[in-house]
Amino acid sequence: MKDSFKNCAEKYSRLLIYFTVIALFAGCTKGSSGDTPTTPTTPTTPTTPTVAVDTTVTSMQAKVQGHDVGVYCTYYGTGLPMAEYVTYVNYAFAELYVSNNVYQGFKLQGTESRFQNVVDLKKQNSSIKIFISFTNGIANSDNKIDGGFSATSATDANRKAFAHDCLTFIKKWGIDGIDIDWEFPGLGWSSAKYDLANDTNNYTLMMKTLRDTLGTKYMLTFAGYVTDKRAVTGGYRYIDIGGVMPYVDFVNMMTYDLDAAPNYHNALQSASSYWDCVRTVAAYKAAGAPVAKLHLGIPFYGRKAWSGTNAAVSYKSLSKSSAVWSSTASVPYIPDATTKAVTYSYDNAKSIFRKGKWMLSLGLPGMFCWEISQDDASYTLQKAMWNATMK
Repeated sequence: MKDSFKNCAEKYSRLLIYFTVIALFAGCTKGSSGDTPTTPTTPTTPTTPTVAVDTTVTSMQAKVQGHDVGVYCTYYGTGLPMAEYVTYVNYAFAELYVSNNVYQGFKLQGTESRFQNVVDLKKQNSSIKIFISFTNGIANSDNKIDGGFSATSATDANRKAFAHDCLTFIKKWGIDGIDIDWEFPGLGWSSAKYDLANDTNNYTLMMKTLRDTLGTKYMLTFAGYVTDKRAVTGGYRYIDIGGVMPYVDFVNMMTYDLDAAPNYHNALQSASSYWDCVRTVAAYKAAGAPVAKLHLGIPFYGRKAWSGTNAAVSYKSLSKSSAVWSSTASVPYIPDATTKAVTYSYDNAKSIFRKGKWMLSLGLPGMFCWEISQDDASYTLQKAMWNATMK
């Protein structure tokens, strides 16, 4: 991922491009596309906490039927979750092989032994659901950038071949489902090809084909952006939420990396940050998504910037001795030693409990994290997610 999250340039440093090149975020020229809402320009003023910054998990809740806690396990990490306190695990990633815009197949990123370790969590807890997550990026040395998901989703033959391979893989490994992490239709992050005119619609067609092929026995999910598809000159960007939701079991909403310091990247609600959890759920509801299919994303790291040394730091490595609680954003942050402004914003047990209480009050059934290797040795954040959800 970055520094300690090395390959999350795959998932997150692409957001630097989003801010500076694609010009969709705050401060960038929007042109006539109406691509992004008005972005506040004044950073949130940090607030002096009146309560403790963190909360201690002293006992664990019993599982509540229909409530979910998920984790991503990366191919380059070594961490695994506590099997008794998770309901689903996503292995990140598998990547597509495409030649001259024709889908050829896919392979795991990382080693089969790492993937087997994830699958073997079922031996400790047979109720865990295991997903293979697909990226639009390239990490394997024997692969090269070609058409990616844009090409794979573009023809009926490609879509059916991909879906067939997914079903074969599920049966071979004895896993439970497919998670699509195409970030995003209509965008060319990591030099991926894209088609503004057709990607968004083709994404929906691909998900329909996957559902038709997998049937109801196996699960289908996706990693979702924080808002609905957006019309731009020449077509659309992002995912048609209303079009896709009928085919999926749920969506992992990526409610992190929403801004950089001196704003919050993971705020529950923050008017001065580019985006937040409250606006994400509102966008999904407005697009017609059932709240029962929405899972909230929790970052297991702090972020202050999009590039540079220690732009993002894992929870386990973050120096939290000077942490301050923001009563406006409902998350902790590390203040600048001189200005006291927000540097790293992150999640801890207290903020996870706050988000969990809000989430459950709206009818959302679960949350997930990116990614488990960044938790501490005591599984502080995973335990907090479990207790916040199982109520």
